[in-house]
Amino acid sequence: MESKKEFFLECYKLGIIKFGRFTLKSGIESPFYVDLRPLASDPKILKNLANYLLDMLPLDNFDLICGVPYAALPMATAMSLESYIPLIIKRKEAKEYGTKKMIEGIYQKGQNCLLVEDVITSGKSLVETIAEVEQEDLKVADIVVVLDREQGGKQLLESKGYRVHTLFNISEVCTILQEEGELSDDEVKRIQDFLAGNHIQFEEKTRTSYQEKFENAQHSVSKKLLEIALAKESNLIASADVTTTQELLELAEKVGPHIIALKTHIDIISDFDYQNTIIPLKELASRHQFLLMEDRKFADIGNTQELQFTSGIFKITEWADFVTSQVIGGFESLDSFNNVGVVAIIGMSSKGTLTTNSYREEALKIALSHPNVIGGVSQNELPEDMLLFTPGVNLADSGDGKGQQYNTPSHVFKTLHTDFIIVGRGIYKSENPEEAALNYKTEGWNAYLESL
Repeated sequence: MESKKEFFLECYKLGIIKFGRFTLKSGIESPFYVDLRPLASDPKILKNLANYLLDMLPLDNFDLICGVPYAALPMATAMSLESYIPLIIKRKEAKEYGTKKMIEGIYQKGQNCLLVEDVITSGKSLVETIAEVEQEDLKVADIVVVLDREQGGKQLLESKGYRVHTLFNISEVCTILQEEGELSDDEVKRIQDFLAGNHIQFEEKTRTSYQEKFENAQHSVSKKLLEIALAKESNLIASADVTTTQELLELAEKVGPHIIALKTHIDIISDFDYQNTIIPLKELASRHQFLLMEDRKFADIGNTQELQFTSGIFKITEWADFVTSQVIGGFESLDSFNNVGVVAIIGMSSKGTLTTNSYREEALKIALSHPNVIGGVSQNELPEDMLLFTPGVNLADSGDGKGQQYNTPSHVFKTLHTDFIIVGRGIYKSENPEEAALNYKTEGWNAYLESL
């Protein structure tokens, strides 16, 4: 291939950059206008562009390539053809019929996706695209861009932890064109002055604080959870996936001061006895000021769920403050949980889960409308009037080899605006559960503060 400078000059002949006075979509008057769509009309240039972009990247990192609509779509396609990395296509908007998908193509949850963009200005379109790609349980870490207008977008994305690779920036382009006599010194000075004073920032959605959510909460359990969170400066729920009463009570004693709730799977306790298991557990919850969350994941018709909730040896209704429930049984299946809060299972953290985007949409409609529901378990952002409980949080691991995928506290608070993190093995499997709980409490609270 020719040198990078020679390649740019070939591209420039297609009229991809114009200089003068142009009113942009934002209303700002710019001394230059960039339109890279003509590159798709020259097969040789498009092929060379694809290879220049690929040469900047660690290709072993990616399972998929996705272009930001529309100008980057042919670029992403050319990159896929040159690298043999599969292509997926993101729509501008979902179809009103059929599957109603935003992402088209063949992919598997958990795969790493490289995003391709033609021009980056504020970064808004990329932030929106990343959210939609991650909604499909794909991972985005790297973004490759043909031209950076140097107006703040690259810095914004890098501040969020993404790696942004740019082939050209506008300063570099101006230098090349000045050397070739295509731009005068005065024109270059005007562009430099424009860039210095026109970093663009778009209004990002901010999360609601615990105090604001506490003031607006309608359910008594929501209020209690948020009250404990504020008092303890903690958003940590410890998952007690242990199998004996002794293990359960010992764990509750150790982590109790640092958590807002203890999540139980009471039916895996091999020596369960209401008097010896539940009574001392309730005493520990009262002494250390945490709630009890029974992760029963109810999933049946309403009558059966009511019997499972109130009857049998566990008598969950007598001690749990809130429970988890699938919404597959429909709206009325949640009516039996009148004396507790319900956390609806909107999405799960295991690889290959069937809680697809369309399922999540329907489940969310039910959860939002039912008065017993206080929030949802999800790996995706939920509406602000629901509390978001995010499982699969771990500081040390990326997965467990059995399909479980982990997120860090920083990631789930920054990208999902989660409210409470649920930590299991990171605490109960650690050598010092009390120390681990304190560490997660601190990390989770700091991540919450940084997300405000």
